[in-house]
Amino acid sequence: MIKFLDLPKINARFEAEFKNEFSSFLNTGHYILGQGVTDFENNYASFCGTKHCIGVSNGFDALVLIFKGYLELGLLQKNDEVIVPANTFVASILAILEAGLQPVLVEPNAETFNIEASAITSHISDKTKAILVVHLYGQIFNIQAINTLAKANNLLVIEDAAQAHGAVSNSLNLKAGNLANAAAFSFYPAKNLGALGDAGAITTNNTELATTIAKLRNYGTTSKYKNDILGVNNRLDEVQALFLNVKLKSLNADNFARQAIAKRYLSEIKNKKIQLPFYDGTQNHVFHLFVVLVENRDDFIQYLKEKNIETSIHYPIPPHKQKALHRISDLKFPITEKIHETCVSIPISPIMTSLEVDTVIKTLNDF
Repeated sequence: MIKFLDLPKINARFEAEFKNEFSSFLNTGHYILGQGVTDFENNYASFCGTKHCIGVSNGFDALVLIFKGYLELGLLQKNDEVIVPANTFVASILAILEAGLQPVLVEPNAETFNIEASAITSHISDKTKAILVVHLYGQIFNIQAINTLAKANNLLVIEDAAQAHGAVSNSLNLKAGNLANAAAFSFYPAKNLGALGDAGAITTNNTELATTIAKLRNYGTTSKYKNDILGVNNRLDEVQALFLNVKLKSLNADNFARQAIAKRYLSEIKNKKIQLPFYDGTQNHVFHLFVVLVENRDDFIQYLKEKNIETSIHYPIPPHKQKALHRISDLKFPITEKIHETCVSIPISPIMTSLEVDTVIKTLNDF
């Protein structure tokens, strides 16, 4: 069986270091917001090239805290509109709503799966105050044009970089997390940089925003029992920070391995029934997922299952068709709906063997 993602095998590479870190952690007696969190924040800020990194509980909370930070600073007001891709994972939209803001959904480019400045323009109104750019599946696309558009309209740009750890913008030569006003990362176990539980982070070059978010994540405190603002408990777990510090050292190599597999898939899979993803061959895509489009998806998935190849679907239901978002269910997004009806994620990970990649390629070509 070729697993879609073999997390035990991925993490087995770090087992000895994990145990050492955990043993040291036990002896510190400082289990919340300790040195491990501080070290990871410094290391991840350095990795992304930003001034600040604030470790938080998960990727969803990272997005919510960015919006709440801007609300606290007065740069956003309740019910302001935030432009967001229609085909994103639903968490992007839920975070906007959780912060008391209003999402405005925009169709993506059918080839890259990301939104473009040209599509955003017609959705900008007097209520629009921010653009949430999602680097879907691990690819940065069109960010410079979006930043230019945002500057012309006095809009904030926020990155949902939950799937793009280490991706580099071609136009700006900067990494995800350092491409806009602020960025949210998830370290869910399946991510390119994955914890062994829930974890997240926010990166920014804005010191005032970083200070505000650091307060918000810890009950609004500046020091113990001193609450300056209304906050929450969204702290990064100390143990997860230690594990992330270990894995961060291998992130670039793991991304290169993913890109090497993707290049093989793109050059060697030749089947007119299967639409391959867009990739320009640069570091702008770190292939958190390798997503193909297939008309007869159920037959395709069943065929691969019979050949002992696991797949997944990211994502089977578009956000505007989710029951929880029934108030926007009457909206029509044909590109988004087509993507969600035909997308299939095939195996890609840094620990796949050449033989496994050979098998996936041959099996897809035989479909």
